[in-house]
Amino acid sequence: MVTTVIAPEARAAVECVWQALAAIPDPEIPVVSVVELGIVRGVEWRGDELVVTVTPTYSGCPATELIAADIDRALAASGIGKYRVETRLAPAWTTDWIAPEARERLARFGIAPPGTRAESARLRIIDASAITTRRASSRIACPRCASSNTREISRFGSTPCKAQYRCEDCLEPFDYFKPH
Repeated sequence: MVTTVIAPEARAAVECVWQALAAIPDPEIPVVSVVELGIVRGVEWRGDELVVTVTPTYSGCPATELIAADIDRALAASGIGKYRVETRLAPAWTTDWIAPEARERLARFGIAPPGTRAESARLRIIDASAITTRRASSRIACPRCASSNTREISRFGSTPCKAQYRCEDCLEPFDYFKPH
């Protein structure tokens, strides 16, 4: 392993790169940035090359190429000459990486932010005829009226990482960002 000593001016450049990347909105949820979603995992100099490491929300995410192109544009606009965008699939992205302020903006935008992964735990049910596994039920608060009197309409919402819910009190449908 090669250890690179980063000069103080390069450290400042890394902070500037983080700021530039934080201005890139997620293409599917434009009220949060790719940094706030935890997609951008690292920014570092390796010798004279800047490496930006990204982890997509899931390996088949259709926005991955668009995010990489947006990162390219931001780095070019920042005057970075030599850089590389590296995709890393392990460890897998998790909703735990979403910044708290991004969760608040999701709710204001009308998307119920993800709960903890414990909410999506599976229950093992044993009866006389079989052992089955099903999803534990949890109440998702409506992002519009805060009621927990909601129900899942579809396991998939506007994107595969969201589910479609409906509030039984205000009768509004909404997306829920599934925890994973």
